[in-house]
This record gives sequence, C-alpha cells and structure tokens, in this order.
Amino acid sequence: MSLEQRVTDLESRMAFQDDTIQALNDVLVAQQRVVERLQLQMQALLKRQEEMVGQFGAFEEDAPPPHY
Repeated sequence: MSLEQRVTDLESRMAFQDDTIQALNDVLVAQQRVVERLQLQMQALLKRQEEMVGQFGAFEEDAPPPHY
C-alpha cells in the first residue's frame, strides 16, 4: 500500500469519525434537554405534593384504613 493510499485512508477514517462524533454530540445535547425538562417537571410535582400535604395534612402510614 502506497503512502498516498494510506494518507487517503486515514483522511477518510478521520472524516467518518468526525461525523460520528458530531452525531453523538447531537444526541447527547438532545438527551440533556430531555433530562433538564424532566428535572423541572419533577420539581413542579414535588412542589405540588408539598402544597397538598400542607393543605390536607400528612397521612400517617401506621393509621388503619378508614373502614376499620
């Protein structure tokens, strides 16, 4: 294999790797956005739960069900 062919092969591999890295980065950025959105939703749910517990009082886990 000639030196020119080897350089061409390396350039080709490098271009493929650059494309792969960019694709992986794009997926990572999209996943980070999803994670951030889920974190905001979780915070909102926790806030609502705290408000409901404050409004209705905490339920005792050891208390018997109301039908007893």
